[in-house]
Amino acid sequence: MKIHLTSVFVDDQAKAERFYTEVLGFVKKYDVPLGGNARWLTVVSPDEQDGTELLLEPAGHPAVKPYRDALVGDGIPLAQFAVDDVTAEYERLRGLGVLFTQEPLEMGPVTTAVFDDTCGNLIQIATKPQ
Repeated sequence: MKIHLTSVFVDDQAKAERFYTEVLGFVKKYDVPLGGNARWLTVVSPDEQDGTELLLEPAGHPAVKPYRDALVGDGIPLAQFAVDDVTAEYERLRGLGVLFTQEPLEMGPVTTAVFDDTCGNLIQIATKPQ
């Protein structure tokens, strides 16, 4: 068994698509209209295009807002992405205007940082432990 798909709830799929592809550097994998304004919109790592997909899921369900508000209020990231160098990625993303709620922080064998994805979520980046 392995993880094939996971999701983040987003306020605006078009805005999320731009942020996750143009700023974070993911690649769009699927974009299927579902009726109304909803789409089955997934992105993947450019290095693993057949790997785990991230669904940019509309945040329309009533449970989503209180859930995300509680996470953001407590500073808890909704998802974590692996990077080779947190400090370099932090500098790159800050240069693109990304707002960080936690600067790079060494925590034992990993370094982490947390940013606002502009779509209602906090996202953590982390180095893989050696």
